[in-house]
Amino acid sequence: MIGTVLSVLWLPWIVLFGISSVFAYKWLTSTYDFFEKKNVKHEKPKLFFGNYRRLILRQESLFDMVKRFYLKYKDYKYYGIFEVRNPVLVLASPEIIKQVAVKDFDYFLNHRIFLDAEDEPLIGRSLIALKDQLWKEMRGTLSHAFTGSKMRQMYQLVEECSHNASKFLKSEANGKTPIEMELKDLFTRFTNDVIATCAFGIQVNSLLDKDNKFYHMSRKATTFSGLAAIKFFMFTNFHKVIKFFKVKLFDQNFSRYFYSLVLDTMQERAKKGIIRPDMIHLLMEARRGALQAYDIGKSDIEEGFAIVQESSVGQNIVNHIWTEDELVAQCFGFFVAGFEMSSVLMCFCAQELMTNPEIQQKLIEEIDQVRKSLGHRPLTYEVLQRMQYMDMVISETLRKWPPVVATDRVCNKSCVIDDQDGRGVRIYPGDLVSIPIVGLHHDPDYYPNPDKFDPERFSPENKDQIQPFTYLPFGVGPRNCIGSRFALMEAKAIIFHLLSEFTFEASPRSRIPISLKWNSFHFKPEGGFWMNFKPRK
Repeated sequence: MIGTVLSVLWLPWIVLFGISSVFAYKWLTSTYDFFEKKNVKHEKPKLFFGNYRRLILRQESLFDMVKRFYLKYKDYKYYGIFEVRNPVLVLASPEIIKQVAVKDFDYFLNHRIFLDAEDEPLIGRSLIALKDQLWKEMRGTLSHAFTGSKMRQMYQLVEECSHNASKFLKSEANGKTPIEMELKDLFTRFTNDVIATCAFGIQVNSLLDKDNKFYHMSRKATTFSGLAAIKFFMFTNFHKVIKFFKVKLFDQNFSRYFYSLVLDTMQERAKKGIIRPDMIHLLMEARRGALQAYDIGKSDIEEGFAIVQESSVGQNIVNHIWTEDELVAQCFGFFVAGFEMSSVLMCFCAQELMTNPEIQQKLIEEIDQVRKSLGHRPLTYEVLQRMQYMDMVISETLRKWPPVVATDRVCNKSCVIDDQDGRGVRIYPGDLVSIPIVGLHHDPDYYPNPDKFDPERFSPENKDQIQPFTYLPFGVGPRNCIGSRFALMEAKAIIFHLLSEFTFEASPRSRIPISLKWNSFHFKPEGGFWMNFKPRK
């Protein structure tokens, strides 16, 4: 009798569970025939995981996964993968990459957006997340921050941070004792100081003051582990679900700190007439120039700065008034990219120089030649740019260890991606395409013996032989990385200063060769980047 009653009570819940399971299964698998219908080669997806099972279960790094799929399917020119349930067309042919990223750019204007302005204004309003005309306008505005002349102005700030890092290591080594360091910590603190001074006009020394507030907030913004990693995964794959629950990636304390940092600095500089060659100054110049040139009203000044153009009849038309959210977001985007991506480049460069002492010695010889020619004068941006072997070493580091393993575009106009053999695949607005940068960089057809670190690939005699659209460390086309010049400048500067005083040698904790950490969302190896800095004199 009791068993019968319990069965009756549980029956509705069992039925509801069964119906919910069917709907969940149908939803999760509803896209799994996407590539089959288009006759595109792909690996059969698994329920819930798609083709990301090993990545989600932390059995494989994103770097290794992208490379594995590319090398498996590269002969098909394009192939399909499923990010959980989201189909992505991956472009394996340099010709098709050129078609999508350059020739047909207007059909693929935007990146995929994980976080929009409602989800997280700091990310959703940054340059990488902006779309269509709004992106074009902001890109044009920010491009002025990264010209050669602006790099020369900012170089003095980078030079000071590089000198501080070298001075710190010399004091730790006490003149003659090798000192063991973990590179990610060292270079993250260095890039933190560079971003602090070049973007926000803040003077910090994170190697001496290890727990300063700016560094603490920097780590908070760029460390995706624990709950932050879960939230980021949910934003990426179940955006509508997490949007419904109004989940935020950053807490209010962090957002308030960053807004205050940018807006208070602008206000103080405007009041005191302070001028520094950094990003905040650029944004202030853009606002002031637009408003003065086109006589925008006071109410608009309080809202932000104007993007204007001249109409066909000679009238000035205001296209857009930049808000405080958009101003702060540009600083945040520069901050995140400069903090994490640049430190990754420096780590792998130092690691490869330690592993290949003959290459390190050749670079030291070039550095010593430059120092001799300078005498007692400081290193300048122009001299750094002329260092040929330094450029070869950095270029090969970016080839072997690109900080961004893939980039993407979203289709906004229906078109056919042609493989030039009379066949093609039609894609529609909203469909996603991906460019597997790390796969191209490790393709033996383009780079023989791709796992070998060989700067000679980028010598003056050889670099012109590299097939176009197979070397894409900073992306491709009009939506490539706007800060690539800055990243190269600070990487070359710190390597120059460190090798002027030290040699990079293996320590007991060094990993040779390195293997990337599978259970991490970050781009780092098992055991970390450990090495000895041995004083040269």
